[in-house]
Formats: sequence, C-alpha cells, structure tokens
Amino acid sequence: MLDITVSRIGTLTYIAPPEALVSDEAIAPLSIALQERLALRDINLALDLVNVRLINSRALELLLETQEKLIRLGGFLQVANVNSVVQDILQITGLSETIHIVSTSGKGDSAMFIPPTDRVGASRKLGDILVELEAATPEQIDASMKLQEATGKRMGQILVDKQWVQARDLLKALSIQLEVPLVTLRPGIADPDISHAIPKDVAARLVVLPLFRIRNVLTVATANPQSMPALDEIEELTQCRVRPILAAAEDITKTANEAYHTDGLLLDYIDDAVADLELVETPGIDDYTAIDQMAEGSPVINFINTMIQRAVRDGASDIHLEPSRSKCRIRFRIDGVLYEVMSTRSEMHPALVSRLKVMANLDIAERRLPQDGRIQVFTQGRTVDLRFSSLPGIYGEKIVLRVLDRNNTILDIDRLGFSPNNLATFKRLLKRSFGLILVTGPTGSGKTTSLYAAINHLNSIEKNIVTIEDPVEYQVDIVNQNQVKDSIGLTFPKILKHVLRQDPDVVMVGEIRERETAEIAVQAALTGHLVLSTLHTNDSIGTLTRLMDMGIEPYLLSSALIGVIAQRLVRHICPDCRTLYVAPPELCATYGWPADEGLKLAKGRGCPSCYDSGYRGRLGIHEVIETDPDLQKLMIANPSRDQLVDYIKKRGTETLFDDGLLRVRAQQTTIEEVSRVINA
Repeated sequence: MLDITVSRIGTLTYIAPPEALVSDEAIAPLSIALQERLALRDINLALDLVNVRLINSRALELLLETQEKLIRLGGFLQVANVNSVVQDILQITGLSETIHIVSTSGKGDSAMFIPPTDRVGASRKLGDILVELEAATPEQIDASMKLQEATGKRMGQILVDKQWVQARDLLKALSIQLEVPLVTLRPGIADPDISHAIPKDVAARLVVLPLFRIRNVLTVATANPQSMPALDEIEELTQCRVRPILAAAEDITKTANEAYHTDGLLLDYIDDAVADLELVETPGIDDYTAIDQMAEGSPVINFINTMIQRAVRDGASDIHLEPSRSKCRIRFRIDGVLYEVMSTRSEMHPALVSRLKVMANLDIAERRLPQDGRIQVFTQGRTVDLRFSSLPGIYGEKIVLRVLDRNNTILDIDRLGFSPNNLATFKRLLKRSFGLILVTGPTGSGKTTSLYAAINHLNSIEKNIVTIEDPVEYQVDIVNQNQVKDSIGLTFPKILKHVLRQDPDVVMVGEIRERETAEIAVQAALTGHLVLSTLHTNDSIGTLTRLMDMGIEPYLLSSALIGVIAQRLVRHICPDCRTLYVAPPELCATYGWPADEGLKLAKGRGCPSCYDSGYRGRLGIHEVIETDPDLQKLMIANPSRDQLVDYIKKRGTETLFDDGLLRVRAQQTTIEEVSRVINA
C-alpha cells in the first residue's frame, strides 16, 4: 500500500498523497489516512496535491464526504499545490465552491472561464455581451441580425462563419449569458470510468461528453447547454442530475477518444475520425486496408489507431510504449520533451506490441531480440511514415515509433531559422561546385532536416543528386535516394564507392560513422563533388578534431572541408500564452545587455495548447564556420582543441550560445531554454 505523508504545521494537518488519485490503490490509503485524522479529532486538514496530476470521481467523492464530516465537527478541508488540471476539475464539478483552494502549483494556467456573478447574464442579449467583450462591433452585430432574419441561422454561427468573431470569444459570451462555466477540454479533464454513463452513440448524437459523477450529479460537457431535450434525455438515461459545462464541439469530439474505454483501451472518436486513418500495407501500391472496418471488432486495433492519430495531430516526433509492473505507459516526444499522454493495463501491452509488429510486417513470435521495421499510414489527408523499433526489457518489449510527417518537416532553407549572416554563409557554401559540408549536433538536433533542405535548395533537372541514407526518411523528386542495408553488406562505404561511379554532382551521406566512410567522403570532395553529411559532435570545432581522430590526414581535410554548421533546436515560446517582462538588471549584467533601456523579454505561462510547458514548436540556433586560408593552415598543423577555440574567438564567429541569446532578445525563446539545450 502506498505511503501517505502526514505532517503538522501549526493548527493544520497536511496530508500528501504520493501520486495521481485515479486508482483504488491510490485512493484507499488516502481514505484510511483521512479516517485516522478524523478519529484523532484533527479537524483542520490540508490536502497537499503537489504529486497529484489527476483525480477521478471516486476521489472527488471522498473529498466531499470528508469535508462534510469536518464541517459537522467544526473543522474544514482545504487543498494546496493544485495544478491547473486538478484546479479545473474542482471548478467543473463545483467542489471549488465547497473546498477552498489555498494555492496552485503554478504549472500552467487554468483553462476554465467562470462567468462573472455580479450581474445577471440571462437577461442580456448575446450581441451586447460580444460588444462589451470587444469581440465584435455594433455594426457586425446589426449585420448578423439581418442575416439571421434572412437565413434563419443562429446569430453566433453567422458571426463565426463571417469571421467577425472568434469561436472562443463566442463561447465566452455564451458562458456569460447562460451563466455556465466554459472549459477547454484537454487530457485529464474527463474521468474515463464515467464515460459509459452515456453510451457513445448517444453521446455522439447529442454532442456531449460525461466528465465526472459525484453521487447523483453528473457533470457533462456540452456544446449546447440550452438544449433541454438533450439534458432531459441524459437525466432519464443516467438517473442523475446533470450539471452542464460549456465546451467547443470540436473539443468534445477530440477528447472523446481518451474518455471512452473498452477493457481499459481507448475507443474511436465519437465522430468519424477513425475513418481518417488507413494502413498502407505495401508502400507504393494503392492497396489500402481501411482501419475503421476492423476497429469495431478489436479495441487493440482501435487503441493503436487512436494513438497514432493523436501523435500526428499533436506534432509528436516519437511515440514511446513503455511496459512496467502495473501499467503500459504511452509517452509522446513533442518539441524534444517527453509527455505522458495515456496509459493502459500492463497485461494489454503484448497485444499492442503484436498489433504494431503486424503493421510493420515483423515476426510477432520473436520477443527476445530487437526488431526494426516501417509502418506507413494515411491519415488527415497525407501519408505518414512510422519507424518501428523494439527493445526487450524486464517487463516486456519497449516500442519506439519515430513519426516522419513530411507536413511537419521544413524543406525550405529560408525557413530553418538561420540568422541572416549564417543563412548567407550557408547558401554561399552550397553554391560551391565541390567540397565537404558537414552538419553537426547531437541526436534530435535537426541535422537530417537541414540536409534535406539543402538538397531541396540544390535540386534541379541539370544536377545529378544522389543520397545514401539509413533509412530514407523523405522522398524527394528527381533525387536518386539509396538506403543502407547492413544485413546484406550494403553499407555506407560500399554504396558510396559505387555512387561515385554514377557521375554525381552532389552526394549526400546521411551520417559519417567510421573512418572508411570519412575517407571516401573526403576523396569525393577532392575529386570535384559537393558532399554533404552529418557528424555527431557538440560544436563546429569538435568536427575538426573528430575527423582527425578518425585518421583523416590533416592536409586532406584542409583541402576538402569547406564549411561546418553546428546546430541545436530550442523550443519556441507558445504564442497562445506568451507574456512579456522586463529583463532584471542582474541578467542584463551577465550577458552584457544594456540595463537602462528596459529590455523586454518573453516567456510562456503555460496553457492547454502547449501541454502547460510555455513552449510550442522549435527553431534552430546555429554556429557556421566557413573554411578560409587561415583555418586551412591551422588544420595542416594538426591543431589542438584549444588552438582551434582561440582561432574561433579571434575570428569573431557567432557561437551557438551567441545565436541563442539573439533569439532570446528577439522574444522567440527564453534564456532557460537556450541554457538547457546548449549545456545538455
């Protein structure tokens, strides 16, 4: 049984659960701890929820019961360190009116809009509220009323269709008029155990989603809280009193896939979203198997479909399926950071793995050895590739799916985020007819994307461009792409030797891993070919020392290497929760910024659209070195790293950190993010 931390500060007794209150194993010890406090006549209790990310209906009932008992004894229950999700849950269910929230954890802003209570909204017209909110002008309201009389459409729909009013502003006005709270649904704002209070077909028809049930009160998200027939139908069906909460219809349909479970697995969207995902059984052949035809018969298939759909929708670069003793955890890597987005029972993990192996045409009976494969799906109007990788562990196979979505890949060199000076240098290097250009950085720093953008920039019918990749991630027209197959001896060096006999103008080598590939790449650059490749080093200087350590002769390297681009990806400040602040004097002093000019920087507060992180999307920071005669002379002398660093300083090259600071001053990212990435 989980340990509950109990401490006393003054007259208050603090009780701290160690994890989310969403299972009987977590709620039972809390219930016992609360009963013990009542038995000891501790009547002033504070529940510290610093470790509680989520909470379900059963736990909410426990809090309400405890509060009622304490009030009868002359005491109270309050909650502290509440995160934004739990805060919204307490407000959605009305418990915030009974249980006082002492403090919040500061991890993200609440997604709730509570209508003001100082005036009656129901007697006011929707148009007047929109004008008061400055969401619409009186002229737009008058025009929409005339269109309403002519078409019979609702005024709100007309305003949104004409793009006179944002959908969120319309919902906020409806919230004020109807005196109903408005919530932005997101992961956690729905108790999966309550979803079947309303059958999914009924929920789809009424465009509603059951969120929580406390005793006989069912909190329901609805896009139309004025629809009394719908609310009456729900009350008759559930035998509960309905507490309506206003939410956008698209939010309801998107959240439904996480709320509806069968045997602990996610079911399909309550709209037809599942029909938007097809498995491409054989790449290159128009023989698709529609997944929605199988979904009704298999919750495992449905779970996998939904997981992939959400990963593509949220812009995830990787999907992790991680088995543990008690559950299978699913995490998405978004903007370089992993987020836990869903989980299921541990006994379902083998079935999920088998399904993915079937999709990747792998051996489902082989569980002892790692396997690699490829899955191709068609969803949201485009084809998305998934690279499958399995690794056996003590609780089962861990699966990682790399999501290769061309729509999220920038193949335009002008949109890679280069500063003007660095972009001009990079383009100048690409104009050279021969030489070696290296893009360096750790895994996940966007090196391959930069190479593809460079190839796309060079691509023309007059040039023969050949690539050697492991694997081929994106297909580019006119370019001759080749994939490494180590299992049959088709390695980087072997393909590269044969590629040079194919009369190439430009050769892209996906990665220089060993001496032989490096030597052939250098020779190719010296014999009239433009060679682009990547190398795993921390900075541009490290590239030179790494190649020399591989055994490349300094005199050859000095003649072949024409430029090095070191890069990192830093997270962009979320535009939806972006806020400005004046840089403190000590920060300005640290980085040599003028403190008397009131320098304004930006940061994100955290919101539902950025997973409460304050960041959304990424941009590149770069360090570009173009080989000049002085550097060539230095390379011939087989210099040490210190000598190279001194040369870079004297030359005045803009380092990765310098470029990052420019982005901080441009209010694109934060100093904390730049420091995290550079020092990682």
